[in-house]
This record gives sequence, structure tokens and C-alpha cells, in this order.
Amino acid sequence: MALLLLVVMLPHLAARPQNKPQYKITVAAERPGAYLPLLYDKKVAVVANQTSRAYDQHLVDYLLEREVAVKKVFAPEHGFRGQASAGAKVADGRDAETGLPIISLYGDNRKPTPEQLAGVEVILFDIQDVGVRFYTYISTLSLVMEAAAEADIPVVVLDRPNPNGYYVDGPVREEAFSSFVGMHPVPIVHGLTVGEYARMVNGEGWLPGELRCDLHVVRCKGYQHDRHYELPVAPSPNLPNAAAVRLYPSLALFEGTPVSIGRGTERPFQVVGAPWFADSNTVFAPKDRPGAQNPKYEGQTCLGYDLREFARFYLRGMGKLYLYWLEGAYEQAPDKDGFFKPYFDLLAGTDKLRKQIAAGKSVETIRASWQPGLERYKRRRQRYLLYPDF
Repeated sequence: MALLLLVVMLPHLAARPQNKPQYKITVAAERPGAYLPLLYDKKVAVVANQTSRAYDQHLVDYLLEREVAVKKVFAPEHGFRGQASAGAKVADGRDAETGLPIISLYGDNRKPTPEQLAGVEVILFDIQDVGVRFYTYISTLSLVMEAAAEADIPVVVLDRPNPNGYYVDGPVREEAFSSFVGMHPVPIVHGLTVGEYARMVNGEGWLPGELRCDLHVVRCKGYQHDRHYELPVAPSPNLPNAAAVRLYPSLALFEGTPVSIGRGTERPFQVVGAPWFADSNTVFAPKDRPGAQNPKYEGQTCLGYDLREFARFYLRGMGKLYLYWLEGAYEQAPDKDGFFKPYFDLLAGTDKLRKQIAAGKSVETIRASWQPGLERYKRRRQRYLLYPDF
């Protein structure tokens, strides 16, 4: 079985951990000379969360100290402070630190309304992404751009490195599977920073009604797509470290199955398992906790695999999605008819992956079926890159 084989192979796949990189990456938020002139004498709305940092401060605090007229903050999934569970509705409120109104874009509406944008003269977007189509911050970005284009308000994106920006992989989303976890026809791992992604949304005409956003992207300095970047702040409650961020593209597909990826444990997106797994090298028992309400198999003991060493020693060098865990879990599932939930196809962006796995197609055959779409996407992607590619 592929899952058990993985555990046996791990010691042989391991390599020495790489030395710390000698280069310095400066995120756009720490290049104030490149964006403060665009904000002064303007009424500013900021789209931000806990990752929006400038030096040792939250970006909003940094802007207010420099007398930028921040009038309101829009918050994405997980909220302004990044503490809400995945998919949980986030309520409007007021920031205790600054008194600013916080408007949720993961509550009653996901796109800013004309009323919410009344009086706003520029929108500043600064949120750390992880480079995966179904990670919803880029969907929020797209809807903000759409609302801004309709209201004739410019958008300034403060760019940040993509920790999974060193490869492109997965099926390209098909139109029939458009959703908030897949708004545009890109592969699961799209290989773009948020700034590059915004440029692609604009340049490819993906905003409705042939709209174009008045977009200004402030670049990072020192970033290249093949350079390692470890996030200084967890981008969401269940991606607490570099291993989780690296494993997320391959493991998140399990969200549409009866397999747990460790939500409700101290190892979210670093383990995979279920009570019915036949083999394992670890056990875990999910429980309700902040950021992981009502997790799958709450209070039950799951057999599974701890993938942290695999992420550390092997996954980055692969530069592709790892489907063997999904294939192996399906092989041993006691209820194959109920293994795939409707949400799986939205995450995959197609129904073909589900059908291929159910039909027993090999991982190599599945991957080969992606290649024509991936090659077309890669050619389009090149037009929007701001940094040297991998």
C-alpha cells in the first residue's frame, strides 16, 4: 500500500536540512516609500488580517502612526485577528486597539458593498497567501478588485512572497466548478504571489462585465520564486508552521473526504488518518479547540501518519502535489461509495480527479492528464510575473 510504503521509504528519502538562506527578502509593507505617497491625503480602507505586519507592528497601527487616514478595515476568512475556524462566519465589529470599524468579508457578504465603500478613496490590500487556489484570501482579493472597479476606487496591493511559489501543479479549475474556493481557471498550486495573481485577474479579464481594476502592486525586494520563504506569522489557525504550509496543497483535498488531516489536534495539516486506517505510525484524537470547532472525528482515536519529517526532508524537493496519500486512503476506505463528498470536486476544480481515483487510475496517469491544461496556464502565467521564476 502506498501509505505504508511511504513510511518505509522516509529514512531513505531524507537529506540533510538545507542551511539557512543568506539572502534577505523585504516584503512590500516594509517599503513605505513605495506606497505611503499613494495613501496620503486619501481616505483609506485596508484589507488585512494578523499577517499584515510592517516591521514589528500591525500594518494598521503602522499607518495610523504615520497619519494615514485609515477609515475602516475589511477582514477575510478567519477574521481580522485570524482566530476564526475555517468556514466559520465572521461578524462585523470594532478593533479594540484602534477603534476602527471591522467589516467582515466572510459574513453577510464576501464582496464590499457600495455602502461599505462610501467615502473610500483607495483600498490597501496586504494579506499573506500560501499559493493555493482554494485558500480563500485570493478569492477575497478578486471580489475586492471587482467592487473597487465598480466604484472607480484604486487598489494598492502590498505584495508578499509565496511560500509555495516554487512550483505549479494540479488540475486547472473547470468553469462548471467555479466557487469561492476556486474563482478562476488556475491550477491548485498557481505559483503566483498575491500581487502577480491580482495582475493576472486584471489582465485576463476575469472580473465580470469586462471590468478592469485600477491596480498598483508594490513589489517585494529580494524575492525569487525558487527562494525559500518561511512565514513569520501563521496565515490561519490550522497552518501553524512551515510543514503545514508545505503539506497544505496535497492534504486539503481530504477536506472533501471522511479522512482527517489533524484539525482539532496540535498537528493540523501535518497528519492524515481516520479510525478505520489499517496501518499507521501515529495516533491522534481531534477535539474542539479555538480555530477548529467540531472537527472531524471529534473525541475519537484516529490511526494515521505523521508527515512532518516528510515535509521537512522531501516535499520541497519534489515540487509537485503528492497524491499517493489520497490514492492509498481510498484503497482502504470501508465505504468507497461515500468516500468523496460534493465538496471534493469544488476543491479539485473538476470531477475528473474523483472519477480517476475511483476507477483505479495510477497517480502517473492522473498527473499526465493535467499536463495540457498546466502547459497552457504556465504560458499565461509568464505574462504576469514580477520576480525571477523557478
